[in-house]
Amino acid sequence: MSDFEAQLRSVSLRVTRPRLAVLAVLRDHPHVDTETVISLVRDQLPTVSHQAVYDVLRALTDAGLVRRIQPAGATARYESRVGDNHHHVVCRSCGTIADVDCAVGHTPCLTASDDHGFVIDQAEVVFWGTCPDCTAERNPEEPRARKVTR
Repeated sequence: MSDFEAQLRSVSLRVTRPRLAVLAVLRDHPHVDTETVISLVRDQLPTVSHQAVYDVLRALTDAGLVRRIQPAGATARYESRVGDNHHHVVCRSCGTIADVDCAVGHTPCLTASDDHGFVIDQAEVVFWGTCPDCTAERNPEEPRARKVTR
């Protein structure tokens, strides 16, 4: 049994070729939009319908196997990295999205100043900026900025 089959069965979903194909696409292409998922799934299953892929994405998201993200002003994207409360960084220029692991240590911005009685179990943070490729295009003479690690 494949990992994808086990994942589907663990959330009581039937194992189908479209579900397996969508999970494989999202594993290999994180942060893709629906049209890209459809195109990539059709490379494997040429006769799959748009509606079938939409239904699969909805079922996988509802089951918690896939995460739907939609940064402000961007189209919805999907990823298979779930359950770890990670965040994202988005390029304002080209729309590239990358994962950012959850902050550790003192993080006052991730603690609600007033929870209004909610039991908070997740915080979603989107960092915005310009990716290295777009920065290099704008400033071709400047060397690429080095990533500072702390």
